[in-house]
Amino acid sequence: MPTRLSKTRKHRGHVSAGKGRVGKHRKHPGGRGMAGGQHHHRTNIDKYHPGYFGKVGMRYFHKQQNHFFKPIVNLDKLWSLVPEETREAYLKGEKKDTVPVIDLLPLGYSKVLGKGRLPEVPIVVRARWVSRLAEKKITEAGGVVELVA
Repeated sequence: MPTRLSKTRKHRGHVSAGKGRVGKHRKHPGGRGMAGGQHHHRTNIDKYHPGYFGKVGMRYFHKQQNHFFKPIVNLDKLWSLVPEETREAYLKGEKKDTVPVIDLLPLGYSKVLGKGRLPEVPIVVRARWVSRLAEKKITEAGGVVELVA
């Protein structure tokens, strides 16, 4: 802000510049910022900022980011990952000599869970992890589960 526009220019020549008589306007009587949050400002902090101070839980040292990252897909969504033209051909029974292979890693999934139902069409599923129920349902439909690294 240019000096010529600031309001302090208007106070020039007036001893206390609008801050009262002797010793009224002081600098930071309560401390700057969050100073005294656990002492003289405690009631305000407790009321308006609960949980600001203190610790919760445990630290996890040397955590490798995304170490436990397992994007999941359920059985009822498996067939939606097959391209539409080929999906229709398999589900109608037009293609009986081949079986669709769904490799989940390039599609961004790691684990197959067993929610939902599969059509009675064999399918080959490649994934890093497969739950017991998902494997059971896939094999019951005549399919195969391949675990990949």
